[in-house]
Formats: sequence, C-alpha cells, structure tokens
Amino acid sequence: MNRSVRPPFARAPLAAALALAIAGPALAQQAPADATRTLPAVTVRDTEAPGRLQIDEPSSTGSRLGLTPRETPASVTIIDRDTIEQRGALTTQDILQSVPGMIAAAPPGFAGYVAYRGFSGGQITQLFNGISVQYDAIAGRPVDSWIYDRVEAIGGPSTFLFGAGAVGGSINYVTKLATRDADFVEGRVRYGSYGAFEFSAGLNQRLGEHSGRVGNTLRLDLSRTGSDGWVDGNGRASTTFAGSLLTDLGPRLSHTLAVEYQKETVDRPYWGTPLLNPTTGAGRILPETRFANYNSSDGIYEQTVKWGRSIIDWQVSDATSVRNTLYAYDALRDYRNVEVYRFNAANTAVVRSAALLQRHDQELVGNRLEWAHRGTLAGLKSDWSAGLDVSFNRQTRHPRSLSGTVSTVPPTGFTTESFFSIPGMTPGFVPDRTNRLDTVAVFVENRTKVLPSTSLVTALRHDRLDLEVTNQRTVTATDPAVFERTYRPTTGRIGVVQDLSPNANVYVQYSTSADPPAGILTTANFAQLRDFDLSTGQQVEVGAKGDYLDGRGTATLALYTITRNNLSIADPSNPGTTLPIGQQSARGIELATSVRPSAGWLLAGNIAWVDPQLDDFTENVGGVAVSRAGNRPPNTPTSVANLWADWAFAPGWNTGASVRYVSQVYANAANTTSAPSYTLLGLSLGYRLSKNLALTARVDNLTDEVYASNLTGTPMFFLGAPRTYSLTLAARY
Repeated sequence: MNRSVRPPFARAPLAAALALAIAGPALAQQAPADATRTLPAVTVRDTEAPGRLQIDEPSSTGSRLGLTPRETPASVTIIDRDTIEQRGALTTQDILQSVPGMIAAAPPGFAGYVAYRGFSGGQITQLFNGISVQYDAIAGRPVDSWIYDRVEAIGGPSTFLFGAGAVGGSINYVTKLATRDADFVEGRVRYGSYGAFEFSAGLNQRLGEHSGRVGNTLRLDLSRTGSDGWVDGNGRASTTFAGSLLTDLGPRLSHTLAVEYQKETVDRPYWGTPLLNPTTGAGRILPETRFANYNSSDGIYEQTVKWGRSIIDWQVSDATSVRNTLYAYDALRDYRNVEVYRFNAANTAVVRSAALLQRHDQELVGNRLEWAHRGTLAGLKSDWSAGLDVSFNRQTRHPRSLSGTVSTVPPTGFTTESFFSIPGMTPGFVPDRTNRLDTVAVFVENRTKVLPSTSLVTALRHDRLDLEVTNQRTVTATDPAVFERTYRPTTGRIGVVQDLSPNANVYVQYSTSADPPAGILTTANFAQLRDFDLSTGQQVEVGAKGDYLDGRGTATLALYTITRNNLSIADPSNPGTTLPIGQQSARGIELATSVRPSAGWLLAGNIAWVDPQLDDFTENVGGVAVSRAGNRPPNTPTSVANLWADWAFAPGWNTGASVRYVSQVYANAANTTSAPSYTLLGLSLGYRLSKNLALTARVDNLTDEVYASNLTGTPMFFLGAPRTYSLTLAARY
C-alpha cells in the first residue's frame, strides 16, 4: 500500500489530536477558577540517593488514586531517572532489568519480549504513559532511554487498570514532560565498543509570567544513537524526540501538549545463532559462529512511531480534580529478512530459510476522562477515582513469506544474497488482513480507611471490545471475508493494607485479568479466536513493605500465586483445531531491598523465584495431539537475581559494580531444548569534573560470557552482547 495514499481514518488520529491541542486551551479557559487557589505542587525527587528503592513516590501504574507503592496492596516497582542514569541503562529494556524477576530481550520478530511472574508475550501489558497500543510484543521493542523520566511496573493481573491483557503484570514507560520546578539544560555524549555512540540533549524552560506565576513551560529532549553492531554486518541508527508545552491557564487549570517521534533503522538485523545437532538437551553453538550473521546482505528493520497527547488538568477544588487525555499513535514497521537458520545433520553447513517481507501499519486514537476525589464514606476517610476510556485501534499487516530453503552456506566465511534476488520475492506490499479493535471502558477505584491503621483498596473495570477482522486475500472456511467478535470482560482488585508502624506494613490482595486466548487482538485471525471468549486470570498476593536501620534501608517482600484459565490448546480429538480449555499457573516470591550502610555506600538488590507451569496444555505435533502438562513455558526462568553496589570513595569519585543472574530456560513447551543459566558482571568508574560535568567509564559483561538472552526459531540462540566498554560525558546547567 502506498503510504502517501491512506483512507480517512488514517489521518483522523493525528488530526483529532492537533484539533484538541489547539482548541483545548481555549475551551479550558472557559472553566471557572478560584484565583486564590493554586494548582497542585510538583513533587521534587530526592536526587541525592539514586538507586534507592522508591516506595514513597506516587505511582500512576499501581493505582489511579495517586498512591505510593507503600500504600498500594501490590508489588509496584519504580525505576526513576536518577537510577536509570546510575545503572547506565541505555534502552527501555535495560531499565527493565532492575524490576525483580523480570527479563527482557529483543529478537527482531518479537522485539518487545518480556517475561514476568511466569508469563510472557501478550500476557504482559506494556504501556506508554498509561496507554496500551494493544500490540505489546512488537511496540515494546527497545527505545533509547533518554526521553523517559521513569519506568514503573506492577506484578500480576492488572487488567482493571489498563484493559485487556496483563495476567503477568504491567509495565509503564513514562516520558519526560515539562516541569515548573526550574530551568535547565542537560546533555550526554557517549562512545563505546563496536562504534556505539550517543548525542543527547534536553532543556526545560519557563516562558513568560502570567500574573506573577509561570504561564508556559517548554521541554525538549532529543537523542541520536547508533552503532556498527557486534554481529557481522549489523548496524543501527535511531533518533528519538519528545517535546511538551505546559500552559497554566489559571491557578487551577493547565494544559499540556506532548509529542514524540521515534525513527529506527537496523541494517541486516541479527535473528539468532543456529544450534549444533542434536538440538535436544542443553543447546550448543559452534564458537566460531558467535558473531556470524546469516541474514540477507540487505536485510532491514525500520520503524517510525509518532505520538500526540493533549492533556487538560483541572483542580476543581482542594478535594476534586479532573484530567482529560486525548491521544493519537501512528506506527509503521517494515521487515525484509531471512529469519531461520539450522545446521545440517553433519553440522558442516547452515541451512537458511523463512524469507519474509512484512509491513505493520497501525493507528490508534483515543480519549481518557478521569475524575478523582478525596472525601469521606460513612464518616471514614475515602478516596475515589473513576473514568471513561474510549479508543479506536486499527492495524493492517502485509506479509509475503517463503517457508522453503533460501540457501545453504558454510558456518563461517560465507556471503549471502540481496533479498529481492530470492526467487518469489519482489518489492511492494500486499495487505493480508485488517484488524479493527474499538474499546469502551469504565473504571472506578477506591481506598477507604476502615480503621486508623487499615486501608481497604478496591478497583473495578468493565470493557466492551469490538473486534472486526477483514480478510483482504483469498476467502476460505477458516479465513472468512469478515470476522467479528465482541468481548465484555469485567475485572477488579480487592486489597487490604495494614500498617504495623509508621514505617512498615503488610498487605493482601486478590486481582483478576482478561486477555486473548491466543495471539493478540490487533493481529488475531479466525483460527486463533473462532467463538472463544477471553482467557481469565486470578492472583492472590501477600506482602510486606518497610524501612529498617533507622530509615537507611528499605525492603519489600511479595508472595503470589497466579492461574490463567481458558488458553487455547490443540483439540486432543482433532489436533488441527484448538479449544479454549487450557490452564497455566505460577507461584513465586520476590524480595527487593536497598540500604546505605555508611555515608559513601549504597547497596541495592532483588531476587525472585517463580514456579511456572503448563497445567493443561496440548500441542499439535505433526497432526498428533501431545500433552505438555507439567512443563515449563518457554523462555521463562525460575530465578532471577540482581545486585548493585556504589561507593563514593573520594571527593568527586565513585565506583559501581553489578551482578545479574538468570537461571536456565527452555526453548519450547516440550522442554526438549534449553539454554543454560548465566551471570553477568559490570563495573563503572565515575569522576565529577565540576558541579555541572561528570565523566563515567563503564564495562558490561566483564567476563565476556556467551549467553542466550532468548531462544527462537528452530530453535536458535539469540545471543546477548559480548564484553563492551563505554565512556560517557554528562552535563547539566
């Protein structure tokens, strides 16, 4: 499809966002305002202790009530900007490594891969400023971290907050926005191994005065990164931009216009390294192929993402506030690759197959209206939040694939073809099907102090999901011209927080979720869904949060059990069809802590153990239904641990160390192939050249460990990066 000629709906999201962005402030000015009152104060972070466990900073991911993680009956993790900088997290997936028990990887066909609490894929919701694009496995691919203020995560079922999905948890990437706090300019320059570079800059500037107070504040952040890639022939270039204009229209009224742009190009993407035969048991690679790239010589991945948000905040009174967010999203992603590689029986040559030309064209427009009130209920202190969320999501995919062999090459010293020289591959995109998903949701949340030291926290959400799938190719009995389904899930949470002292509490909660039985609704087809209802999930979690050593240390503990019902499995009587009767479960423990044993030291760490299991699951293996009951889901470790240490050993000097351990994972539901556990070590040395300048040297994967960050394909190991070095100069004025 020619990108320059698109149906009216294609232009509607950005046009609507622009219209409201222009009209919003004018309309908002008509609202009454009390000149003697002011907008809520902006919270200023404690920047003297990066890396500390953040349990007293309000989170928008764990609750819509403005609760802190300490006040929320759930496991909520906040990785703030200072911690991102201290740990050298260059992308969103690097940031996720700080969440207890979470792993993330970016194989090109599944670049938003995350595993959390025994679940993965579409069972983990990935949000952008609280908005789900309902295509998380791809939209959640790594984005340069410069434009993000923080990343938050909540463990377990959380559909009641953000909509369908999230049986294993939700992740929220929060972009930097204009702030009234201060004017500043900041920047960062980095150079590292394999030609890796970064040039990033940002500013926050107050513009003019309105009756003695700031009238407008502008924030701009721009980042340009790239590298030659550590795999042969691979290269990446990325540009990210975030801009926002905060306008105070009165003492109680403000409007924020926020835009984002992401452009990424990956030349000759690395899809994985083939395993030596036999591929059963612990997977092995030929050491000489560690840096080999079997993709076409001109293989490519490209994406362009645009965001627009118009946000109106109205402080109706000291107790009541209203927020309206109009948002629009537009994404175009192109693939041109040979994606699967396997050794021949004698392990003397590599067979290359699965040529794919693909385009994803997605648009989303929506509006969220939220109301919050702090008051009383039957004489008890009671806080409320409620709202309406409406969105229209459309995606068209354009696949052209060849499943057969493209070529057979020696393991090393080979050359590969240009993509369009492959017989049967020609330029141009032909649409396959268009999925339109319209969502209308209402939600309500409450916290009531039933006793001075006891809070009851409840939430409820009801969604109406209207799915329409239009087949733009050959119509068959299993792929009709039009397929429509409507889902009406209701999900919720009930939790109790009991304060044991001013610095410690315990909690218990029960929460539920709903998600597609197979696939993702924005890409699902008739065969995956048929007459199936959504899968459902339930979690029971207990935990504790508190401080110790006179406040120098903070710790959280969570124990949980999750069950997901009605997932799709192969019909034992007819393996060619599926039934929504499967079950998957997980139970686990997570512990996180940070402590300052002395003035110059900060120690932080977390450890998570999970027992994930396919309780009732059947696969179609060559036309035969094979039970996988009792096995572990693919790419899901049972234990993950992190440790960070930072030591300010002299004025202006500090050094840091990190250790990350991830246990063994399996490649498939049969659990016949595995990747071994791995441990990664990192070191850093920092020197403050002046009040405004800091220089940091860093080495990652210090021992040059060869490890698989994901298992893909036939299977293949998607290897993690080797030992790398970098030098970063950061400035802030």
